[in-house]
Amino acid sequence: MKHWTAALTITVTMLAAAHAQVIPAEKEYTNSIGMKFVRIEPGGFMMGNTQDGDFDERPIHKVNITNPFLMAATEVTNAQFEQFDKSHKKFRGIHELSNNDDEAVIYVNWEQANAFCDWLSQKESLPYRLPTEAEWEYACRAGTATKFSTGDELPQIYHKNQQTNAFPAKTALTVASTPANPCGLYDMHGNVEEWCMDWYGPYIQNDQTNPIGRIDGNFRVTRGGSHNTNVKYLTSANRMGTLPDDKHWLIGFRVVIGKLPTTKPLPIVKVPLWGKNVSQLTSSWKKGPNLEKPYFEGPRRFMTVPEGSKGRMWSGHNHQPAITSCKNGDLLAIWYSTTGEEGRNLLVVAARLRQGNTEWDVASPFWDAPDRNDHGSALLWDKRNNTIYHFNGLAASGTWANLALIMRTSTDNGATWSKARIIEPTHGYRNQVIAGSFITKQGYIIVPCDAVPGGSGGSAIHISKDNANTWRDPGRGREKPEFKQGKTGAWIAGIHTGCAQLNDGSLLAFSRGDRINGKMPMSISKDMGENWTYATSGLPGIGGGERLVLLKLKQGPLFLASFANDKETIMITDASGKKRTVEGLFGAISYDEGKTWPVKRLITDDGPGRICKSTDGREFTLSFKNAERKGYLAGTQSPDGVIHLISSWNHYAFNLKWLETLPPAEPADVLQ
Repeated sequence: MKHWTAALTITVTMLAAAHAQVIPAEKEYTNSIGMKFVRIEPGGFMMGNTQDGDFDERPIHKVNITNPFLMAATEVTNAQFEQFDKSHKKFRGIHELSNNDDEAVIYVNWEQANAFCDWLSQKESLPYRLPTEAEWEYACRAGTATKFSTGDELPQIYHKNQQTNAFPAKTALTVASTPANPCGLYDMHGNVEEWCMDWYGPYIQNDQTNPIGRIDGNFRVTRGGSHNTNVKYLTSANRMGTLPDDKHWLIGFRVVIGKLPTTKPLPIVKVPLWGKNVSQLTSSWKKGPNLEKPYFEGPRRFMTVPEGSKGRMWSGHNHQPAITSCKNGDLLAIWYSTTGEEGRNLLVVAARLRQGNTEWDVASPFWDAPDRNDHGSALLWDKRNNTIYHFNGLAASGTWANLALIMRTSTDNGATWSKARIIEPTHGYRNQVIAGSFITKQGYIIVPCDAVPGGSGGSAIHISKDNANTWRDPGRGREKPEFKQGKTGAWIAGIHTGCAQLNDGSLLAFSRGDRINGKMPMSISKDMGENWTYATSGLPGIGGGERLVLLKLKQGPLFLASFANDKETIMITDASGKKRTVEGLFGAISYDEGKTWPVKRLITDDGPGRICKSTDGREFTLSFKNAERKGYLAGTQSPDGVIHLISSWNHYAFNLKWLETLPPAEPADVLQ
């Protein structure tokens, strides 16, 4: 009996598999759960856009689709998806979106969409799957060669809050409420983004037949654009994407019936310059300068995006860097490159200063979720296990307000990186990463983040006590406090915080904005970020275009780098014993855990004056009395004791002895 049952099972399975090779022949088909499909016949088209599209829509290339397939006339609805996963109903109505049965389902990641297809395949013995990116664009264009299937403009009837919104305005996501395209497909331009099968990667020039994208990658493609998104991202050729386990209010999906093409996928994308020929020899870091003698070098340009770059990298605006030293003796820096801080053309790029070299490599792309705002980055080298951590924000759209938080790791000096893992999946505030991650005495990893999207209002920390396996934000869900002298609360005062651990285990944070008694705010936590006490630091406050650095040096003192400008200059004492006023980027040292800062000096070569460049190529005068005027700072102390400080443009290298040495007296020609 058992043998007969087993044989019957195998026969049924084989019959089902054979049946799965055949798709319904009708031009229109309705399946068992009420999903309507239209038949898409084979044909060819020009894929991409040579007009005014994004860089990744080029080169335009001929694609032939040789197999017919059925495509769902609409995106999958709540009612349809919840026949597969009843628990998904809890996502209805978030942000006042997608509350009804006939609205497009959202908050579905790529894995869940794929699982829905598998469920339908087993239920109906038909080959359900997600469309390939090429199939999607072919069906969307429906024989057209214009920006939209409607022409070069998308009529107003299709618009659903087509503007950049940090969080979505209420919009009906009812499927098939606008006209269908010539193939009979609804909502191909807008409503919700739609998952495709492909890993995201650059196009190739050659003609292709039934392409299925890259063999691997970081991001899965989404197509079609969505509500609450600028209309330019709803074109037939526009490409978006995100991590396969990401989900939010902009992404849903539609399915096709048809065997996945057996085409060989394209290879993985070649490693950029920052990952090429990376030495894996362990550096002794003993070739550095003598720590007993003052050492200063700079400014040296590290922001090496080539001039005139207009996509994929952008030379117009480069900002918000992070830096780490590596086991092999290299320095690795990352920062974002963009056309505008609020927009979808914002990616993270990297450059490497290889041990023994005097110039940084030319920058190349490092992390780029397609058409997302990749705002805020940090690098951290954990010497205990030779792991470099990369932390980054991952936006739902084109703004830094709705970020999730991701992490990647490298164990080969930053040459290759693990798949990204989302460590805070909720897209919202408190996740804009700020450079300055560190490891506490207890081995905890701390990642500072802005808690708000504006120029003041508070910061958060994300903390892992188990080697980056699990993470917690101690202030999440707790009310924003009053940032005043002597008050306490669960948030750090100010934004763009620099944070360090004191000798007694407490955490100390200095920040921008939310001044206390007119000065930079100081926050102290004695319980690892659960509660903070606020006080004035007595240091000049900083503002737009400025970010500080706070480091606990290996020698014991605290190091602060910040800015003193205009009405908030600082006084220094030079080698002649004279006190004089100086302006710009300065470094300070505290020997008493941040209570006082007796050592202050400009980060400058103390020369008579020369023109240098700062953020986005703006000029400033570097001299004995002026230093860089603005910049987002990041810093690290390498194993040889050298402090490496980068602004939005420049790299400075110096040691503690140089900071403690009085600057030279004012030049005689100035005194006269």
